[in-house]
Amino acid sequence: MNRSILLQATLCVCVVLSAVGCGTRVTAASTKDGDTGPLPVKVTPDMDANNFKVDHPEQFPLVAAGEHVAAPELDVTGVVSPDVSRQVPVPSLASGRVVEIDARLGDEVKKGQLLFQVRSTDIAGAYSDYQKAVKNEQLSGIQLDRAKLLYEHGAIPKSALEIAQTTEDDAKIDVTTTTEHLRLLGSDPDHPSGIVDVYAPVPGVITDQQIAIASGVQALTPPNPFTISDASHVWIVCDVYENDLAQVHLGEYADIHLNAYPNRTLKGRIGNIGQIMDPNLRTAKVRLEVENPGLMRFGMFVTAAFHGLTTHKYAEVPASAVLHLHDRDWVYTPLGEGRFRRLEVQTGDMLPGNMQEIVSGLDAGTQVVSNALVLQNTVEQ
Repeated sequence: MNRSILLQATLCVCVVLSAVGCGTRVTAASTKDGDTGPLPVKVTPDMDANNFKVDHPEQFPLVAAGEHVAAPELDVTGVVSPDVSRQVPVPSLASGRVVEIDARLGDEVKKGQLLFQVRSTDIAGAYSDYQKAVKNEQLSGIQLDRAKLLYEHGAIPKSALEIAQTTEDDAKIDVTTTTEHLRLLGSDPDHPSGIVDVYAPVPGVITDQQIAIASGVQALTPPNPFTISDASHVWIVCDVYENDLAQVHLGEYADIHLNAYPNRTLKGRIGNIGQIMDPNLRTAKVRLEVENPGLMRFGMFVTAAFHGLTTHKYAEVPASAVLHLHDRDWVYTPLGEGRFRRLEVQTGDMLPGNMQEIVSGLDAGTQVVSNALVLQNTVEQ
């Protein structure tokens, strides 16, 4: 009796469990058939950490890498400097003491503009020589007239007359010389003054000043009180590393970009490549000669872009296809049958149309995932 009751109870439990199992499978099937959203993606890792497989690869659209033709470009920094061939020193014309300064360092001056004044004893000495020359010329003129009169009456030989004529000629030369000396010192022979005016010999910008009020100067002796530089043409001196010198060639042009005027691009011709390397930085000085449109100022920092002679072909992909991860750039390429590989690349410049230049690591025509970030987020989930 007890065995019969136990057998009936066991059969009831089996029937209930079977009914519950059947109900569960039907419910799951109906849920799957009624769902219209994207299917969940299952990611299967590979032995290689950069390879993996997904069961719905159609959710990650692909795009073929294009081809971009460009010349290699080298960007370096430089400093605007005066053109040495267009620098003019302004020495003091007389030794003495500076009593007035009419221009300062950094001023733009015109030709003939007064720069400074010097009180000098050189004027007194020059004027004294001038007066002596004038007196000697007057005396020699009187002696020449007397010699002519005596020669006409046969009182003196012709040689004496010639000596008197030579003395008169030398005296006139002395007058001319001393007069020119006074004028070079900026003094009028008829109205001499102890003040010497110094004027700008050329137009330009004062790039060096070595005098102050009451300082002493020596005539035509360095250091020069002023230096004037022509700002219409300037030099840009750049430091180029030894490994990059192959991209720099004499006579070629470089694009110059100013931080103050980012929308302006200027052209500079390579006029010199230094023959001496910096022993510490391993760089050479490269000089660019530039016509200044009035934007560049001495000491300004600029960026110079040198372009290579030969062109190279690079791949280009949409910017969204590049993933920046761990300070490196990656793209995802399909391997077939739902498998993808994360490939490291070296990126270049941004191109028009939100395209990214790929310098190395990817060939043109290779398919990549158009949105690398979406696939990366899926892998990390």
